Amino acid sequence: MKTYKIAVIKGDGIGPEIVDEAIKVLDAVSTNAGFNLVYEEVLMGGCAYDVYGEPLPKETIEVCMHCDAILFGAIGGEKWDNLPRDKRPESGLLKLRSTLELFANFRPVKVYDELVDASSLKPAIVEGVDLLVVRELTGGIYFGEPREKEEKKAYNTMVYTKSEIVRIAKMAFEAAMVRGKKVCSIDKANVLEVSQLWREVVEEVAKDYPEVSLSHMYVDNAAMQLVRDPKQFDVILTGNIFGDILSDEASQISGSIGLLPSSSVGGKVGLYEPIHGSAPDIAGQGIANPIATISSASMMLRFAFGEIDAADKIDNAVSLFLKEGYRTKDLSSFGAKEICSTQEAGSIIADKVSKL
Repeated sequence: MKTYKIAVIKGDGIGPEIVDEAIKVLDAVSTNAGFNLVYEEVLMGGCAYDVYGEPLPKETIEVCMHCDAILFGAIGGEKWDNLPRDKRPESGLLKLRSTLELFANFRPVKVYDELVDASSLKPAIVEGVDLLVVRELTGGIYFGEPREKEEKKAYNTMVYTKSEIVRIAKMAFEAAMVRGKKVCSIDKANVLEVSQLWREVVEEVAKDYPEVSLSHMYVDNAAMQLVRDPKQFDVILTGNIFGDILSDEASQISGSIGLLPSSSVGGKVGLYEPIHGSAPDIAGQGIANPIATISSASMMLRFAFGEIDAADKIDNAVSLFLKEGYRTKDLSSFGAKEICSTQEAGSIIADKVSKL
């Protein structure tokens, strides 16, 4: 029987609650699926700083490097907001992505039929939306040098090399090949030299994928088009800062940020996490939506382990959960027949997985 080793980083705020429910569902699906899951829990974020004085301890990196995948919750909170930049929880996540060479972030956005009314957009606009944002994760302005903050001036540097653009573009085109075969590359080539190189390189990569249609869009127009007509998009390819902003915007099309998973891949070990933050204001109340984390666990089974049937069972169980009217507090106003706590939602989905 195959055994997969998973590094578990629960993190801060609601992180421990939502990860626990994902593990509950993973255990349910692995019981009769012909594989074992072994978990090793490590610290990252504010909780790690409290113990080690660092947001990303060396032992966390070492454990992650020797695992088959990483399941991650969320980090951060007001408690650590006044720390120096390199000690803040978020710097731990940036360092982990960089150390593991996780240069590609995949954020699928799918609107469930049962939740078309949950979006702030009209049902006719969001019904049937199924898109994927492919964001470059380890380059661009977040990592560029030089960077400096002075008393009356601060600056950052946006840098991309051709090789960085090539590898993320290939990821997007490969994803498009098994989807709708459309890539829309987002840049700001009318004013940024970095974006001009980005566009030129993406055009080169596109020649290797003649079945995929490529279009380009400026980031300001893309922000508008996402709320005007999101169904026009299949795969969105973009850089780090643009992808950060646009993927959060796209997440709201679904009606709740608590529904959407993500994966960071391309390097040594893939990291799977919900797109939302640690929500310390609701931590410990049992009202967080665990679906994004559960769906991230499904992505892990599908892409890290190749356990397609098991991943399908989780996705189908989530769909049944929503179709039957179960809702967590964030979705209580949209077709709710029963309001569930975080733990109840995980248990119901796990039970459905066991019966599929």
